[in-house]
Amino acid sequence: MRDVIVTLIVFGSVPFILRSPMIGVLMWSWLAYMNAHRACWGFARSMPFAQAVVLSLLFSLLISKEDKKIPWTRETILLVIFVLWMLITTIFALNPDEAWEQWNKIWKIQLVTFLTMMVMKDLRRLHLLVMIIALSLGFYGVKGGVFTVLSGGSYHVWGPDGTFIAGNNEIGLALNMTIPLIRYLQMYSKPVWLKNGCLVALSLCVVAVLGTQSRGALLGLVAMGTFLVMKGKNRFLYASLAVVGGAILYQFMPESWHERMSTIKSYDKDGSAMGRINAWGFAINLASSRLLGGGFETFDPDLFTIYAPDPFDFHDAHSIYFEILGEQGFIGLAMFLTLGVFTWRSATRIAREANRYPDLKQLADMVRMIQVSLVGYAVSGAFLGLAYFDLYYALIAIVVMSGYVLRKHIAEIQDGHSESLRIASALPTPGKVRSFVRKPPAGDTVKSG
Repeated sequence: MRDVIVTLIVFGSVPFILRSPMIGVLMWSWLAYMNAHRACWGFARSMPFAQAVVLSLLFSLLISKEDKKIPWTRETILLVIFVLWMLITTIFALNPDEAWEQWNKIWKIQLVTFLTMMVMKDLRRLHLLVMIIALSLGFYGVKGGVFTVLSGGSYHVWGPDGTFIAGNNEIGLALNMTIPLIRYLQMYSKPVWLKNGCLVALSLCVVAVLGTQSRGALLGLVAMGTFLVMKGKNRFLYASLAVVGGAILYQFMPESWHERMSTIKSYDKDGSAMGRINAWGFAINLASSRLLGGGFETFDPDLFTIYAPDPFDFHDAHSIYFEILGEQGFIGLAMFLTLGVFTWRSATRIAREANRYPDLKQLADMVRMIQVSLVGYAVSGAFLGLAYFDLYYALIAIVVMSGYVLRKHIAEIQDGHSESLRIASALPTPGKVRSFVRKPPAGDTVKSG
């Protein structure tokens, strides 16, 4: 039954995608983040739904009369260069077969990132995109939160099988990035029941992050909470909620959870943590010996025997930064870090300037919440390997398009002001009005009445 429902939804959306490219971006986002087809058990599980949606989206853009120009900002230019760099490192990859397979996934993600920037060019569309992302990933947060409560936190929360976020660490990072987006939806949901529903979903996502028993996800959650307290208007309220809520959840989680989280302090005695450090040493050694890095899928047991400090202790990267370093080299890492800095600074500027216009307060709040998501990604990502996660690049696209919406709004105000001045200058002045009044000849008298 699930297979039939998902298939009907996807192929039923095609006519609507052909009418509006926006529907194509939203449908692709639903498939990419919720992975509804992975919840099926029959033919739909392996159906190329994403490919069908993207092809429909491309055709829709071809026939659409909408403006399709990509805003060429420093972020978009650097992202293009970064994608080309990844192609070069793939050509010279140490594991070419696996690298080309990974490249085949990466370029499709980046294609949709740029298609998003071609289509989502107003606040309403950006709001819908954030809503689809938040609801899609929030589904797993609500599900994982309920599971954690019912099981007493004794079992790990996992993501959908066969996806970027299948592991407990990965779903923990994804939920961290989703929590601020749900908070944004809660801020701009008018019905009381919807506001309360968002609040419940947000709370369950927090519980689910703890239920993943991922130490990196926990650190990201703490970092996001600290950032909100420092930057929020109601600092005392946020701090109080964080302390009370944190204390309750801390007491609720089982002893096995406390034991695992306590290894954050004693990482040198934890085999998993030391294995990650060995993997990071591998990435540094490999990038130091090869300008291009090793290419995609370079964290390999055979290569560890050559480049790792401990050649027999193989671990995956478990860090977005060392994953990029090992696979794309120091140049690729510099691009990756610079892209994040550019996006952060642009978001700060957009939020500050948008706050000056009452019509764009929602845009300012959206960008601020995206910054909180970026904090979660930057901190959790230091210990989890999701450098190519499509959500991160989608958030970059949303920030770029938020800047476009802001610039367009300012230009419309300035054009309206200029038009008012032009009309005012064309109107006759009081002196000109008087010049049209005929003065009576000398000696004439003007009779009243």
